Amino acid sequence: MKIKAIKAFEILDSRGTPTIAALIDTDDDFKEIGFVPSGASTGSREAIEKRDGGNNFDGKGVAQVIKNAEENLFPELIGMKIGSQVEFDSKLIELDGTKNKKNFGANIILSLSLAYCKLSASAEKKPLYEYIHNYFRENFFSEVKMKMPLPMMNILNGGAHANNQLDFQEFMIQPVGFSSFKEGLICGVEVFNFLKKTLNKKGFSTAVGDEGGFAPGIDSAEEALDLISSSIQEAGYEVDKDVTFALDCAATELLKNKAYVFSNNEKLSSDELIEYLSNLANKYPITSVEDGLDENDWVGWESLTKKLGKKTQLVGDDLFVTNKDILQEGIDRNIANSVLVKINQIGTISETFETICLAYQHNYKCVISHRSGETEDNFIADLAVGTGAGQIKTGAPSRSDRTSKYNRLLMIDAMEDLEFLGRQELIN
Repeated sequence: MKIKAIKAFEILDSRGTPTIAALIDTDDDFKEIGFVPSGASTGSREAIEKRDGGNNFDGKGVAQVIKNAEENLFPELIGMKIGSQVEFDSKLIELDGTKNKKNFGANIILSLSLAYCKLSASAEKKPLYEYIHNYFRENFFSEVKMKMPLPMMNILNGGAHANNQLDFQEFMIQPVGFSSFKEGLICGVEVFNFLKKTLNKKGFSTAVGDEGGFAPGIDSAEEALDLISSSIQEAGYEVDKDVTFALDCAATELLKNKAYVFSNNEKLSSDELIEYLSNLANKYPITSVEDGLDENDWVGWESLTKKLGKKTQLVGDDLFVTNKDILQEGIDRNIANSVLVKINQIGTISETFETICLAYQHNYKCVISHRSGETEDNFIADLAVGTGAGQIKTGAPSRSDRTSKYNRLLMIDAMEDLEFLGRQELIN
């Protein structure tokens, strides 16, 4: 089976911002399409998301990006065989010719890589998660097992994802005390709904933000965690036993003139922020902290890892940007113990596989993640199951761009008898 034609489209993400979808058609009339997400809080070392500039969509259009690819990229791909993801992605990287994909743009390149991966699964007449699992096991990490991921549900928003004074970007829950994905998801949904009731009672807004979480007018992490704690209890669950907390500090957004500046104008050094996070972890059952320090504060990250790394999952997002070379630096310096995996940060599925493989080889955890600007594409649900990542971060159980991933996981869970490790996944 060979590529016969390629068509790309300018579509909208969940914020109404243009993004790209690409459809690959084969000579056997198999067709698949890949939709590309977009982030708001981005790491400086991410692959380049290329946009048009100009007046359309306030300069964020991608019509010219697509036109460039139609003229200079797509013709080079026509006639390629369907089968080897590595070969196809290597061809994309070669044709772009830059390290960060700035020539054609990681957004157009990823749309093609995604569509090709789906086509390969269709060609083998296998569910996407099963195809991913087999390919990843045969070409990257032979010891991988498929499993259902533990949700990391963003139910209360701050930072760049909300218009409030809450400094940390995401306050998440993880339903760790359950034996199946469905049971854990039910718990998360119920806590989310009780949080809405709690906020209503207190007179806060219950409008939702980019990732489906609430964005009330509060201004401290403690207040956010207390609100969630009471909602867990009102939903009939136990804090710590059934549900734990996860934070995305997005600390890079807080750094100004070498100090972490909070909305109340308090300025903290790296050591002071580490101490604050440590105190929060002692007061609340926080099992995961993402981007606790700035992406370039590597000395601080070393201290943070020594302080919290043995009892808390420390996730690098802006820190590692799904890049295996940067992750290797972190491994060499004993920085963090987990990597957030966002396919558009690196731009191809093969490079994503490489980063996941490297993490596994060094006992780093992987959290498969959405972006704040999402689409209805649920590829990352299959990616989480197929690579056995064990955790997925895909927002609140609200808005179809988020629930599409949860719904896909519910269907996989119903079709397959896969293990769901819950809290054990965070500890071991």
